Amino acid sequence: MSAYPTVTQQPLIPVKASKESVVYGGDAYDVLKQLPSEFFQTAVTSPPYWGLRDYGVEGQIGSEAHLEDYIAHLVRVFSELRRVLKSDGTLWLNLGDSYTSGGRKRRAPDKKNPARAMSYRAPTPEGLKPKDLIGVPWRMTFALQEAGWYLRSEIIWHKPNPHPESVKDRPTRAHETIFLLTKSEKYYYDSDAIMESTQKGDHRNKRSVWTVPTQPLKEAHFATFPPKLIEPCIMAGSAPGDFVLDPFFGAGTTGLVAALRDRNFVGIELQAAYIEIARKRLAKYGISFKEKRF
Repeated sequence: MSAYPTVTQQPLIPVKASKESVVYGGDAYDVLKQLPSEFFQTAVTSPPYWGLRDYGVEGQIGSEAHLEDYIAHLVRVFSELRRVLKSDGTLWLNLGDSYTSGGRKRRAPDKKNPARAMSYRAPTPEGLKPKDLIGVPWRMTFALQEAGWYLRSEIIWHKPNPHPESVKDRPTRAHETIFLLTKSEKYYYDSDAIMESTQKGDHRNKRSVWTVPTQPLKEAHFATFPPKLIEPCIMAGSAPGDFVLDPFFGAGTTGLVAALRDRNFVGIELQAAYIEIARKRLAKYGISFKEKRF
């Protein structure tokens, strides 16, 4: 698949001037560097997981040989994301975990998930053993804490229909993690917008375990957010008319939910093919966006 070139030619036109949703084709860090400071109210995103997907782009995030390099690359991206967030802005970050390769150099094809076939496997990180669970989400989040982010919540995405696994020496994984991180100690959070109903008909503050089934998207051969998963993030983290950011736009679920909830969105996506998938997907709901290519 072809990718857009890195953004180097000219500064981006601030999206505030057009008051319309935009998707920028390019590298997340390079595009973020050119966006205005303290502009976005919230960001909802899921970067490529380390060593789990091959998106067909040389030097892609997630293909690093060493876990430390993967974390450093993302910390660099999120340092720019922190700059473009408003002072009371939030980041909702989804990351999946993985196990050490045990010395394997490739990942065999998977008929149910073609993107999992990989010609490379990262070596076992220093200090870990074969079959160790690496703890990537927490390692990443601790690095973001050290970089200045506030870690406010760990949310468990419980999947009632998890992807089957052939393992017999541990439980099948049926969850992922979403972290709520903030730019400042005090931040915008609308708890009333995501109140839960109880069996007695009352309402309570939303709990930290969210049960949301996975939803495959036949046009995309990679993992996508279920809209119901990120709806609470957008509802709690922003108000109607605000701008929502996703620097790893993929199939456009963040943009879809933002638009349906009367928010504007800005996405960044490296691959032209994924932007086209997002365009067609959102068009089914009458949602359009401008595309900026560089």
